[in-house]
Amino acid sequence: MINFNGELLFKENIQLSINNRGFKYGDGVFETIKVLNNKVVFWEDHYFRLMASMRMLRMKIPMEFTLEFLEKEILKTIDTQNIPATFRVRLNVYRKDGGLYTPKTNKIDYLIEVSESNYEMKNTYQIDVFKDFYNYSGLLSTVKTNNRMVNTLASIFANENELDNCILLNERKGVVEVTNGNIFIVKGNVIKTPALTEGCIKGIVRKKVIEIIIKNKEFTIEETAISPFEVQKADEVFITNAIMGIQPITNYKKKTFTTELGKKLNNSLKILQIAGN
Repeated sequence: MINFNGELLFKENIQLSINNRGFKYGDGVFETIKVLNNKVVFWEDHYFRLMASMRMLRMKIPMEFTLEFLEKEILKTIDTQNIPATFRVRLNVYRKDGGLYTPKTNKIDYLIEVSESNYEMKNTYQIDVFKDFYNYSGLLSTVKTNNRMVNTLASIFANENELDNCILLNERKGVVEVTNGNIFIVKGNVIKTPALTEGCIKGIVRKKVIEIIIKNKEFTIEETAISPFEVQKADEVFITNAIMGIQPITNYKKKTFTTELGKKLNNSLKILQIAGN
């Protein structure tokens, strides 16, 4: 079932009008959230990112949109599922119907969708660069809006070329992220990830991985600009998002990477997911 503004409805009973602003203008934001054993993983981080995104987009945040309220609504939706204990949740918030580019109101509607999550780390994972369009740098690019056309086209490109994923570039031809997550490269004892100023999503798992690395005295983390050439010269590369956790990259162009550190970090991340820190 779907949670539409707090009401649980069957999918076929959801009525979205032709004036839906998420459909017409991409006027919405979303969070993709993992729920493990009835626990909303990293919920506080997701919640505060959602609130910051709504404020940035001038959406009116309802008084009832507290941390506890939205968590309860997510779990209420989970309770309607008769499938395994790990779920993928999409919480979508969009401005109410009406207006052209200028909305009639800044009030919002929300939808919560739930599906089974059964992602398993792949032993072989191949990526390349998507060069057709840029993911422009800037603060708006760090927000998970409904405007994901570059990600969609890059995913089609990956599928057509038998790739698992693609690296997105910004207008300076710097590495930004992959189609569905953040990217890290390892060279020696230095781990780099694109800075938020490069235009990457302000990923929740990105943040958690940075925190894990900071506590590990063997490695240094840098949030900086990264060129595609640096990716090819790296010892190891891995990507992150809320559902997969950490997925090591094995192949980029003709380069083959090791995956040892990515797997170790993923084990540390799993402990955090269970502990809730």
